[in-house]
Amino acid sequence: MIEILNPTLLARARDTGALVADILQTVKSRSTVGTNLLDIDRWTKDMIIEAGATSCYVDYAPSFGRGPFGHYICTAVNDAVLHGRPYDYPLADGDLLTLDLAVSLGGVAADAAISFLVGDTRPPESVALISATERALAAGIAAAGPGARTGDIAHAIGTVLTEAGYSVNTEFGGHGIGSTMHQDPHVPNTGRRGRGYTLRSGLLLALEPWVMADTARLVTDADGWTLRSATGCRTAHSEHTIAITDDGAEILTLPRQART
Repeated sequence: MIEILNPTLLARARDTGALVADILQTVKSRSTVGTNLLDIDRWTKDMIIEAGATSCYVDYAPSFGRGPFGHYICTAVNDAVLHGRPYDYPLADGDLLTLDLAVSLGGVAADAAISFLVGDTRPPESVALISATERALAAGIAAAGPGARTGDIAHAIGTVLTEAGYSVNTEFGGHGIGSTMHQDPHVPNTGRRGRGYTLRSGLLLALEPWVMADTARLVTDADGWTLRSATGCRTAHSEHTIAITDDGAEILTLPRQART
């Protein structure tokens, strides 16, 4: 299903996106050495409920997961990259943590992810991983606009990632979003210009470049959800929900203080 939002729903999407971004930034600021992933999940639950929003994750049970996800936020540490299920783990100095969050507010969902290093240690290879996904995300957003195609976005993302020296996995990528979290069209993290769905004003997309340091192969954790690099290498993941407008792409999941 591909949804095109009217102006009323687009205004709601801006509110949802701001909420997602603000929760992620609040959790990031509180995630220090010793913070437990289960505490992060609890903080997120409290903020979602306080905002009158609904989690897109708790009851989510797609074919690629084992039963309902059962938590409010994805917490992927080091070699975990996607669908990281929170568990009893205290963060250590230098851990690379990815937070991925989707909520629904006013009937419209938004989805975003950030990767960052915990504590004071800054391993150069981890900094490079995070930077590559952020730059790829920016390139994908710059390629989006009415009349562009999903392949244009995929090509822009994939070019940044491959030029940075990373292999690109196409099992999971960006997606349409609206009244539900995952919709068509699929937006892979590499592709060919001029191919795929033609973007229209009112379309929402969640773009999410992610990479693993030395492999493109994933393995599934024993929890049935968390996806890890097959070699145990570190990973990173950056995501924004954008709206296609007549003027280009509008980033919906910016924190309120970053909006102009």
